[in-house]
Amino acid sequence: MKAKDFYKALDVIVNERGLEKQRVLEVLERGMLNAFKKEYQSSDHARIEFNEDKDEIKVLADYLVVKEPSDFNELSLSEAREEKKTAKIGDTITKDITPKNFGRIAAVSAKQILTQGLKQLEREKVYEVFKEKENEMVTSEIVGLNKDFVTLNLSHGLETSLPRKELLRTDEARIGAKLKVYITKVEMTTKGPKVFVSRTDRNLVKRLIEQVVPEIMDGTVEIMGLARDAGSRSKIAVYSHDENVDPVGACLGRESNRKREVEDALQGEKISFYRWSENPYELIQDALAPAQIVAINPDKKTKEAVVIVEDTDFTGAIGAKGQNVRLAAQSSGWKIDIKSISDAEEKAIDYTPLEEAGDMDDEEA
Repeated sequence: MKAKDFYKALDVIVNERGLEKQRVLEVLERGMLNAFKKEYQSSDHARIEFNEDKDEIKVLADYLVVKEPSDFNELSLSEAREEKKTAKIGDTITKDITPKNFGRIAAVSAKQILTQGLKQLEREKVYEVFKEKENEMVTSEIVGLNKDFVTLNLSHGLETSLPRKELLRTDEARIGAKLKVYITKVEMTTKGPKVFVSRTDRNLVKRLIEQVVPEIMDGTVEIMGLARDAGSRSKIAVYSHDENVDPVGACLGRESNRKREVEDALQGEKISFYRWSENPYELIQDALAPAQIVAINPDKKTKEAVVIVEDTDFTGAIGAKGQNVRLAAQSSGWKIDIKSISDAEEKAIDYTPLEEAGDMDDEEA
């Protein structure tokens, strides 16, 4: 069947909707074949062949050559030799069984498929696009609001809902506002792809830093630990694989411009970087900054440390609601117990001043 107009229309659909032509043809083939089988009931072995070079659509069927045919997909030797003179018993003969009115059948079924099958193809394409972005950051736009949720446009005609409680407290919830979000999960549902996003996931901070710090993207600097109180503060431990590159300086950028860019994307959430070290004295001291540390008693086996501070520094070392020590512990990987000097003396905790302890640790190393 000549089908020049069919292929022209196919090109328009593929280009307008951004779909793969082969996948569209697969959907069309299933629909046309179902329509053909409904019209010609005993043709389960039929298949559709598209030949775009010749502007043709054919219905083909394979037949087994046997002595005495007993099934609809079998041919006698004499029937087979009408198709192929050299046919013999056991051969498979392909016949063109395209009916004269197949153009009508194809046109009707193609129309039905365009209203059903292509919608599913588009859903699958969008799902594939976002599945590749799972565990990555994207820019979204607020397009809807109610008292419990904000609706985000993620592009590609896909929207998702984010509970207001998962927004940062400094986020401006208004139509048209742009938000960086982290894609935590992508699922295909009966209604199409569903994308779950977060503004509070700690990996959002990681992706933002990676985006603005080339030294992290090329592997020179590595994020070794990251802890976050979403909307308030994050602490990040960084390490340089190049002794000539300062990891903290690289993350801060000139005049702290890189740090500021991340903080702006997080609507003012405070970001602090510190140098990661295998030396527990250096690591814990930097992790607890800006607190002033008097002494550290580390247990390398359990990764637990008792940290001694001046009585006047105790509250600052702990931080508001324990935030400073909690973020330090989470980002460093050490369990940290802070004691004031008075408390240490009362509990008879032995400790060595930090400078002497650090020297001893260096000698052991």
